[in-house]
Amino acid sequence: MGAGLFNSLNISASGLTAQSLRMDTISQNIANVNTTRDQNGNPYRRKTVVFAEKGIDAFGYALERQGIKRATEINGKGVKVTAIVEDHVTSMKMVYDPAHPDADEDGYVYYPNVNTVTEMTNLIDATRSYEANVTAFNATKNMLLKGLELGQ
Repeated sequence: MGAGLFNSLNISASGLTAQSLRMDTISQNIANVNTTRDQNGNPYRRKTVVFAEKGIDAFGYALERQGIKRATEINGKGVKVTAIVEDHVTSMKMVYDPAHPDADEDGYVYYPNVNTVTEMTNLIDATRSYEANVTAFNATKNMLLKGLELGQ
């Protein structure tokens, strides 16, 4: 009983950590919505967080594809952040402003590919996911406490 509940705490904690990093990355995107020059002289590029299941290995994945589950992989192990990647799919915004110091020879300035509405939507989603992990963590904690009370 205890190991499964402690595993649940670990899964919720990994979700909290992952969603916290996601919220930080989204905040960074919003903060740089008008940054036309980074340390390399290029416009800021939107960043996204890539998640993966924690603890799955190639052998376990191969078994899963064949419909075979190992006992240690039946229960989840949580989530991990595998990368923070720049968005090279969404195009940069081009604005005609010949007076801007970062304007090209044709008078256009390239602004980041950050859409504030999209970022705010993603921030709400990340916040809700974070709250769901807090709720799961607290429910597991309460079950553990009730188990301790029964043992007295």
